[in-house]
Amino acid sequence: MPHSLTPEVNQVSADDDGVLPDAPPADQPASDAEVGGDSGSPDTPMQEPCKVDVKLEDLFADDDDEDEEFPSSGVADRSAPESSPPAGPPQMAPSAKYSDPAVMVAFYQRLFPFRHLFQWLNHSAKPSQDFAHREFAFTLRNDAYLRYQSFPSSDLLRKDIIRQNPSRFEIGPVYTANPRDRKTLRKSSAFRPLSKELVFDIDLTDYDDIRTCCDKANICHKCWCFITMAIKVVDVALRDDFGFEHIMWVYSGRRGAHAWISDKRARIMDDQKRKAIAGYLEVIKGGAQSGKKVNVKRPLHPHLSRSLDILKEHFQQDILEDQDPWAKPEKAERLLQLLPDKALNDALRKKWDAAPGRSSASKWADIDSLAKAGVSKGLDGRALLEAKQDIVLEYTYPRLDVEVSKKQIHLLKSPFVIHPGTGRVCVPIDTERAEKFDPLGVPTVTDLLGEIDSWDNENKTLEPAENAKKLQDYEKTSLKPYLEYFKTHVGLLLKTEQGVKREKEAEDPMEF
Repeated sequence: MPHSLTPEVNQVSADDDGVLPDAPPADQPASDAEVGGDSGSPDTPMQEPCKVDVKLEDLFADDDDEDEEFPSSGVADRSAPESSPPAGPPQMAPSAKYSDPAVMVAFYQRLFPFRHLFQWLNHSAKPSQDFAHREFAFTLRNDAYLRYQSFPSSDLLRKDIIRQNPSRFEIGPVYTANPRDRKTLRKSSAFRPLSKELVFDIDLTDYDDIRTCCDKANICHKCWCFITMAIKVVDVALRDDFGFEHIMWVYSGRRGAHAWISDKRARIMDDQKRKAIAGYLEVIKGGAQSGKKVNVKRPLHPHLSRSLDILKEHFQQDILEDQDPWAKPEKAERLLQLLPDKALNDALRKKWDAAPGRSSASKWADIDSLAKAGVSKGLDGRALLEAKQDIVLEYTYPRLDVEVSKKQIHLLKSPFVIHPGTGRVCVPIDTERAEKFDPLGVPTVTDLLGEIDSWDNENKTLEPAENAKKLQDYEKTSLKPYLEYFKTHVGLLLKTEQGVKREKEAEDPMEF
């Protein structure tokens, strides 16, 4: 995915899959051009981040009953100022498009999980600096990009997002000071990142040289298997090799997935440690035109041996059968370049030239059959085995955008926002059912609003049972299982954080 290190002005394309520019380095003073649209359009007005007047009740709005997180149909937000959009939006016409601003406002009002997003980023139900000093960045309708937004509570974040109605928003680090106040600090060095989730980014465009079914922003079920394989390999490495527990994978909305690691050890890591973990997981190196992309030492590291065990289950069906990567002569030549013996290569080339329609699965089997037939007198069996292992890794191992993982200051698209190019919600992926996840079946924002309207129309004549809990809007939609998964993930994180806090208090009792 495209990203740059220190741009202050950025025009965001609907094709971008969620990786946003980094913040300026900590020792670099922030520029006045933090907010902008198309830098080539002088008529685009520059927008300064608005100051938020914080009321006392807003600071503790997150302690309210969670039933108010998702309003039920027809319930108006009486506490909202007159200039705010109504909390109970009108029904969406069947022809409404996800790019319609009214559609996005309705989604933010009725379905976006602001309270649980707050708890996830704040690591507590009570407001703290983990949230108040967190940077948010908004992409507005005119492609202006609003940096260094911050909010004391989820309620204020919700109100501002409904007011600004961004097409999406990104999450950055927790800073030493409120991001809105960075220009008032005497020393620029006083404003620096303190913590942020460790993140990983996988994008199918990085597989374009080996996937044959689609390219660029297009995806299908066949090539989504690359993402499934990547999730399985990276997730087990993060858990087993580094001991991380609170890992959430999120669908990017079109052609990729993001991993968010919320363990405190991960959040407070400096850039050197992040770079080390990214390097540990990086195996595929070099672009589409480079030579051998896998160069690993023997004996294989336990992580790579485990990865091969996971990936070989996918190689036969997902690669050889579904992708058929060496069907074309030029692709088959690429396979031969990765084998270590010239005599074997010549024999394979001769056989394949005589059978132009030979499948990749048959060509892969030919390697062993001709090797056993003795076509090469000097064949090194171990070298051939290692070459075949490297080929399996090259065609199945995760292709990470490691630059996203190396820096605390990198911004990444929030879970549950709408992808501007597809209208799909960026939902969590249950790693225990990763192979069942269907990216093309993820609901769009218009699907969800239509589901609410359909449910309301079908049930409007029903009398609610006495003392029955009013159904929240998300419970009427296909977004429900994703939100329930997110709630469970957040609940486990908060439980761990509370336990850590109690242990620390026990170790360091207050002395008088």
